[in-house]
Amino acid sequence: MSHAILVVDDEERLADVLAAALDDLGYRAIAVTSAQAALMALEQSRFDLVLTDLRLPVMDGRGLLREVRSRWPEVPVVIVTAFAAVRDAVELVKEGAFDYIAKPFEMEDVAATIRRALRLADVVRDNERLRSELEGRHSFDTLIGNSPSFRRVIEQVTEVCETRATVMLNGESGTGKELVARAIHFNSPRRGRPFIAVNCAAIPETLLESELFGHVKGAFTGAVANRVGRFAAAEGGTLFLDEIGDMPLAIQAKLLRVVQERSFEPVGASRSQTADVRLIAATHKDMREAVAEGRFREDLFYRLNVFPIRLPALRERPEDIPLLAAHFLSSLSEAVGKLVSGFSPAALTAMSGHSWPGNIRELHNCIERALIVAKNPVIDVQDLPRELFEGQRRATGDALPRDLDAELERIERDFILEALRRSDGVQVKAARMLGIAERSLWHRIKKLGIRLSRTVVE
Repeated sequence: MSHAILVVDDEERLADVLAAALDDLGYRAIAVTSAQAALMALEQSRFDLVLTDLRLPVMDGRGLLREVRSRWPEVPVVIVTAFAAVRDAVELVKEGAFDYIAKPFEMEDVAATIRRALRLADVVRDNERLRSELEGRHSFDTLIGNSPSFRRVIEQVTEVCETRATVMLNGESGTGKELVARAIHFNSPRRGRPFIAVNCAAIPETLLESELFGHVKGAFTGAVANRVGRFAAAEGGTLFLDEIGDMPLAIQAKLLRVVQERSFEPVGASRSQTADVRLIAATHKDMREAVAEGRFREDLFYRLNVFPIRLPALRERPEDIPLLAAHFLSSLSEAVGKLVSGFSPAALTAMSGHSWPGNIRELHNCIERALIVAKNPVIDVQDLPRELFEGQRRATGDALPRDLDAELERIERDFILEALRRSDGVQVKAARMLGIAERSLWHRIKKLGIRLSRTVVE
């Protein structure tokens, strides 16, 4: 759905022209000619941005800005002003306007400013949604696990979340580093402010400085407008720097200054801005080794490594696999549109024996795939991806089976035989032990050629 923009200008023709131009750019623009009409429109409909002239009758742009900031703080306001009143517009930016546009202007500049304002507003709105979802969860119920190693992680999160300390998360890819970072933020005094995540490995070095600190118009070729960086967007909140070990040395020096002085300069700017931001860094690399090899600054490492938390790999906490699998099954069942109640013992055994090189992310993918192919109310061995059994064989040093289907049947047969022995051949009890329906057990017994008698199960 396209963004809705409210255009406010007492010159009706100019307001209509601006609205039409914005419509051509793909927005839904409504034009009004007074602040009072703008407030009425905001009460009746949802708008993503207000573009208002500074000089308006009765209530001017300053008054409108104050009303919007008070009643709809999530809606950015862009001020349009004559060149002679630029000083007033600058003051309004300090009071909460996103930016100003001086007349006469090019539509290209207006479009660029609106894009930046809407992009930032979308980030803030997403963070508000996440804050609403997670606020008040004092038990950290998004962090799932009862193993000793993961209980230690939860204890550390509990210890650090109420402080201002910088946190370094270390763990293999897929171990849930961003989830832990969000838990720290949303259970901290900063929960009402933005949580901004940046993947330092995913942004080219030439763009990373501008992405973090922003830039001013004309700072470099292609800088056609001012840009708000992630530090400014995270003001008062938390900035999560993922894959910090991949940050170029040149940017590390600039980040060190921010950490030390709590201020930064946008690219091309002559004045510093304060940075009230909590930093949480994360990496899958051995940072001490990176420091020793000169790939990461030692002084920055110690500034970031104030409170280190190591996230264990999933293979280090196999007792948590059933809990995580049940959690993913519950959350995915509705999305996939299937009602599946659980896992057979054979399936849980197979999952517990896998090494999970992709960690929690791989487990999530496994459950989603199994849920899609499952034909019964319980996920069974044959529903799981075959690589689970290949990984299990490699982990034990055994050769891979030449016939994987036969191997799966052997595992299934062993479980059924054991359940029948324990239940003295009573199929109702055996089915209950296996977590499957009695009719399903009967079909499996027949398929596997298991012979039953009163005294012997073969």
